[in-house]
Amino acid sequence: MVPGKKYTPEDFLDIARRRIWLIIIPFVLVSTATAIVAKRTPNLYRSETVILVVPQRIPESYVRSTVTSRIEDRLQSIGQQILSRTRLERIILDFDLYASDRRTAPMENVVEIMRRDIEVETVKGDAFKVTYVSGDPKAAMEVTNRLASLFIEENRRDREVLADGTNQFLESQLEDARRRLAEHEKKVQEYRQQYTGELPTQVQSNLQVIQNTQLQVQAILESIDRDRDRRIVLERSIADASAADERSAGAETSPVEAQTSQEEGELETARRTLRDLQARLTSEHPDVVRAKRQLRELEAKAAPAAPSAAAPAPQPEIRPARPPATAARIRNLQNEMQNIDRQIAYKEAEERRLRGVIATYQARVEAAPKRESELIELTRDYTTLQQLYTGLLAKREDSKIAANLERRQAGEQFRILDPARVPEQPFSPNRMRMNLMGAIAGLALGLGLVALLEYRDTTLRTDDDVLSTLNLPVLAVIPLLVTSVDDRRQKRRRWAAVAAAASVMVIGTAVVVWKVMAH
Repeated sequence: MVPGKKYTPEDFLDIARRRIWLIIIPFVLVSTATAIVAKRTPNLYRSETVILVVPQRIPESYVRSTVTSRIEDRLQSIGQQILSRTRLERIILDFDLYASDRRTAPMENVVEIMRRDIEVETVKGDAFKVTYVSGDPKAAMEVTNRLASLFIEENRRDREVLADGTNQFLESQLEDARRRLAEHEKKVQEYRQQYTGELPTQVQSNLQVIQNTQLQVQAILESIDRDRDRRIVLERSIADASAADERSAGAETSPVEAQTSQEEGELETARRTLRDLQARLTSEHPDVVRAKRQLRELEAKAAPAAPSAAAPAPQPEIRPARPPATAARIRNLQNEMQNIDRQIAYKEAEERRLRGVIATYQARVEAAPKRESELIELTRDYTTLQQLYTGLLAKREDSKIAANLERRQAGEQFRILDPARVPEQPFSPNRMRMNLMGAIAGLALGLGLVALLEYRDTTLRTDDDVLSTLNLPVLAVIPLLVTSVDDRRQKRRRWAAVAAAASVMVIGTAVVVWKVMAH
């Protein structure tokens, strides 16, 4: 490149004329090589099939499927299973694919090559497309159909396995919930048996028992009072009978002696009654207090007769025996009084027993709040377990129906919408495009070589080059004087260059063809 020179289109045309062979030779070499490569590149055929995702035939409002994952996720999972080495190796051997590659490379590499030739692509969300590329159009169709059938079969198997797995999981969870529920039921039952009578549901019955028992105690107390009143009447009757017998026994007895004898009899009867009551009752009992008061009154009443009793008394006379009728009456009264004493003792024992019953039931009523809180805690856990068991039972039944739905193939399915066909034309290589790209590349290579050589060339070829480079005044311009010898020499050089260029083109083309044929 001449420094400081401004190139015009005429300059570029002159460069092209001078360097024409540097443009033609790379263009021809690269174009020829590209054409040969395009010719020798084997045809690749692509076969594809469209698989439709068919929803389940039974509405989900009746039967809900256990498979809820998205179609993209399931396709990825199924695709990983189908594109495994085991599956692809079986397909390679069944259809005798990649024979040349199998002779020179291990099976892992061949499987990887086939994996790159397979493509799975979703279409509009409810369908997907399976594509396979092969050098044999028939093999492309057969392998594509095999892949489609594998997708359909694997989807059916996966759905059945997932449904059965869900059913088995729910079965195990249901069995565990059933066991825990039975254990808790046993705990609740044992608790109810242990604290029978103290449970909150029995408070009303306990209060009713207490009320009825209190009525029985009240009735017994009233009966005891009546018996005691009757006993007092009997005591007085015995005393009256004894006094009447003494009065009728001897008229010689003075009135004072008769009165003293009667008071002593009443006093003795009161003392005997007090002793009987003290033997059975406490000192604070009303009957004991009343008997003590009666005894004090009788003792106070008998006290004035004591001085007269201290005086010398006449010699007692032998009293005649009581009349049989009086003695029999007194014995009957005494027997009746003994019966009353036994009844009173029995009724008092019954009263104590009933009061013990009242205390027992009262303790049960008082323990009811504590038992209620404990039972609420047990019942809360039991209710939670029962709800869990009921929910798992319903889910298990739904899972059974869903598993049966999958086994009957009434659930979501894959169905071939557009089966694979034998491709009529190869989709690769695009030879026209390859030739065009080769020609463009050859031309670009030639122009690049010309530009590189011109950039490094500083030869002054015209007077303008001299003027622009030297920047000196010019006196005259002497043109190039060419003799006949120089003209012949230039022609020889030109033909030699043409021959050399032709030789290079032929040799280069032969080398490229040999390389392509070798591969």
